[in-house]
Amino acid sequence: MKVDVITLFPGMFAGPLDESIIKRAREAGLLDLGMHNLRDYAHDRHRTVDDRPFGGGPGMLLKPEPIFEAVEALTRENTRVILVSPSGRRFNQAIARELAGQEHLLMVCGHYEGFDERIREQLADDELSIGDYVLTNGALPVMVIIDAVVRLLPGALGDDDSSRDESFSQDLLEYPQYTRPAEFRGWRVPEVLVSGNHALIAKWRAEQARQRTEERRPDLLEKKENL
Repeated sequence: MKVDVITLFPGMFAGPLDESIIKRAREAGLLDLGMHNLRDYAHDRHRTVDDRPFGGGPGMLLKPEPIFEAVEALTRENTRVILVSPSGRRFNQAIARELAGQEHLLMVCGHYEGFDERIREQLADDELSIGDYVLTNGALPVMVIIDAVVRLLPGALGDDDSSRDESFSQDLLEYPQYTRPAEFRGWRVPEVLVSGNHALIAKWRAEQARQRTEERRPDLLEKKENL
């Protein structure tokens, strides 16, 4: 997979995307990641990328010219252009799976008060948000999306079954899990897990996953039942 990121702060990506699973995916050739400074596509002497909104109002908007030029320079035949801002649809595991099947993602980080609307209307294929809160800019949300997507690429986790069993992959939260020792400070692992009876273990896990989801995220069950 090829992922390009257009951002005003490429330095923010150094570190988080150079470690752990993302690092291994890049080293294995599963992920080709490119960072591009939006100001490199602004041609005035101040490298201006923002301006005041027509009609007045607080803050500044990202201008269309540098973003159009950057996207057009980086777009390939199978590119999907994604704006990342609080106005986008809510990112979730289903969208992560959808994006993991793409050949090329071109992600544009939001900043200031957002994008000139012509960028949304004429340039973007999608617009995503990671939640109902405001961050300083789109760099952190883009990192979150990249991490969620890359771990779904075949071979990224080593064991592809790992991603299928995680929370949200089956529309339920993940069931409780335990490891050795079987007893720690008087707290014992549930007997069913050390019974060797795989049918009972599967049944217990399914029950626990549903119970945990009912307690912590009942909205997930409501969504599933309304499908």
